[in-house]
Amino acid sequence: MASIDTLTPTPKKPSTGRRAVWIAVLVAIAWLAISGFVGPLAGKLNEVQKNDNASFLPASAESTLVADEQVGFSDNTSFPLLVVVTRPDGAAMSAADAATAAAVAAAIPGLPVEGGGTVADYLDPSPIIPFPSQDGNAFLINVPINGDKGGEKLTDGELAFGGITTAVRELALNYPDLQINATGPVGILSDLIKVFGAIDTTLLGATALVVAIILIIVYRSPFLWLIPLLAAGIALSTASAIVYYLAKNDVLVLNGQSQGILTVLVFGAGTDYALLLVARYREELHHHDQHAVAMRAAIRGVIEPIVASGATVIIGLMCLLLSELNSNRSLGPVGAAGIAAAVIVMLTFLPALLIIPSVVLPILAFLVPTIIGLILSLVTDIPIGPFVTIGGAFAGITVIGWIIFGILRVTRPGWGPFSRQNFPSGSWVFWPKMPRVDDTDERLSGVWSKVAKGVGRRPRLTWIATALVMLVFAGFSLTLKADGITTTQAFVERTDSVIGQEKLADHYPGGLGTPTVVMANTSALDEVLSTVQATEGVAAVAPYSGVPAGAPGAEMAEPMIVKDRVQLLVTLSAAADSPAASESVQLLRDRVHAIAGADALVGGQTASQLDVDIASVHDRNIIIPVVLGVIFLVLMLLLRSIVAPVLLIGTVLLSYFATLGVCALVFDNVFKFAGSDTSFPLFAFVFLVALGVDYNIFLMTRVREESIKLGTRPGILKGLTVTGGVITSAGVILAATFLVLGVLPLVFLREIGFAVAIGVLLDTFIIRSTLVPALAYDIGKKIWWPSKLAKSPE
Repeated sequence: MASIDTLTPTPKKPSTGRRAVWIAVLVAIAWLAISGFVGPLAGKLNEVQKNDNASFLPASAESTLVADEQVGFSDNTSFPLLVVVTRPDGAAMSAADAATAAAVAAAIPGLPVEGGGTVADYLDPSPIIPFPSQDGNAFLINVPINGDKGGEKLTDGELAFGGITTAVRELALNYPDLQINATGPVGILSDLIKVFGAIDTTLLGATALVVAIILIIVYRSPFLWLIPLLAAGIALSTASAIVYYLAKNDVLVLNGQSQGILTVLVFGAGTDYALLLVARYREELHHHDQHAVAMRAAIRGVIEPIVASGATVIIGLMCLLLSELNSNRSLGPVGAAGIAAAVIVMLTFLPALLIIPSVVLPILAFLVPTIIGLILSLVTDIPIGPFVTIGGAFAGITVIGWIIFGILRVTRPGWGPFSRQNFPSGSWVFWPKMPRVDDTDERLSGVWSKVAKGVGRRPRLTWIATALVMLVFAGFSLTLKADGITTTQAFVERTDSVIGQEKLADHYPGGLGTPTVVMANTSALDEVLSTVQATEGVAAVAPYSGVPAGAPGAEMAEPMIVKDRVQLLVTLSAAADSPAASESVQLLRDRVHAIAGADALVGGQTASQLDVDIASVHDRNIIIPVVLGVIFLVLMLLLRSIVAPVLLIGTVLLSYFATLGVCALVFDNVFKFAGSDTSFPLFAFVFLVALGVDYNIFLMTRVREESIKLGTRPGILKGLTVTGGVITSAGVILAATFLVLGVLPLVFLREIGFAVAIGVLLDTFIIRSTLVPALAYDIGKKIWWPSKLAKSPE
């Protein structure tokens, strides 16, 4: 089978190259137009986020069933903002302090909410009074916010929950002698919203900056780094618009974590595909004197591994549809949309930009700032006028520059570094080091040539030593603590709500303000009530009467009965988001479920978190085997082999457990994290296996191509040599983009970013560079069994 390297360039008519250029121009303009259309939708992605556990759970979850029943007891769902008042020195509250706490409580309803009335407009009809702690060191003010009203958007786009919390925190500044913290479900939610609101700016900007720096280092060209970055940006805006439309129409549930992962996934994977195409295009320019012919050859060479890689990641992500959690299930389509957009853009828009001659630069110089201005003008108050002016200036400067250079190229053919000879169309993007026909490909004599020769000399020792090192790290995976963390432990920084939760736990029963809810038949009320009271971990319990706590007659009110069902409000001793509280809820469920005729159900915030943890374990046990199975099938079809896919899956699994081992060591001893979310192992697995297989696909498809020409063992060394640089660069970029998740102050995102980064680097520098090629070299041609290639001569 003839290889691309040995093809003799076919003479082309002059019009062929011009036609290819005009097609490229049309493709580039089409994508820029699409970007201008979808950009405004992508900018609204924050508006369709949902970040509460209840929206993640399936309808069959016990806590969801309780929430559905609660609607019958009250049309309005109240969410408490808990204001904790203490002294900075921790001393007992004085009479003057008590008066101040009362003044704070009285002032809260009248506080103005920026962009929407006063706090009183969002309150449920319950008295706002300070409750002293039993130790006399704190006062607790429960501010009951109507769930429907609190979820409304203010004129500045912020949720009313956040505006109310901000108003209370600003009020606290007026009392410097006391420490006043706003916490509880509303306070914590407000801090989460603030974090996720930074995704559009902080995360996107940091990701683009990191990718740009690495591309500049990799390419060492003033032009080339811009092209993959522009293509990745258009891929992200396209994917974000698709996700926005699906989330807005309730096809999927989008949370802040999924949005953050989408950004780094598109930039990371898209840049990987760009590196692969650019490297192959550079290689083909050594063999073809027409850039259009070289690009066609490059696309033929990379389309199979890029499509196979994208398909593998998409299929792996879509396996998350088997999840019981809406948040996990939606991450599949969200990530799949991002990968699909990256594949399509990098195989169409990127090649077009690479072969467009320099005369098109003025068009791009004008369009890019103008489109950015259009997008910003639609989603912010920034006017488009300055961007049009900037675009015009860029275009004008570019036109003047290229007119001067053009005249010099025509009148003085051998002039300077920008002559036709030194600056040819189609390869100018590689300036100052542009590939030439018949040049020696430096990759065949570089560092990766030495690595390949080292693997070929002692393959068995190489793969055994490498595997043993990885097994040592994998052993530490058994020490990973992934049994969940509290809501306050989910923040890297000590936010106001975190400090408030700590104060609340110090002076009040941990579950105060966020009660666990028990539903039961009226006929079993007495037995259920006595059973709940006798359960370990329960601080207090009372039937729901519909009369607000603290209101006249609240203590004497009869239990409210709806459809022969009663509701018990249970205050737990432990903090509502703690593992101890989850254990108490599980114990409650075990005991009340055993009461005959009660049909009891246990819900509430703690129960919702418990149901999320239970569903996470279920998802892990179901999805991991399915992902392995479908990826094995993809590899088997791609490589026409059974042995090679088994080898690749085995090495990726080894890399996964080694990564978990490194994470266990770093999380516990370096970052000092309290633990990991229960969904961490599943997310890490999906990303590490799907993305880790990518690099093996890039390597082994080239190895197979070279094995057909040279034989298996020489083909392995040639494949490792020619792909080493580009795959290593791709791995570094993908690792760096996921590390960018660390700019957001959430433990889960920092952990998943670190895990994927470390896993990708292990795959890039150890698994793909030494373990896989050494093991494949040791096995020889049998690695292709049962295909015909397994019977070919070495």
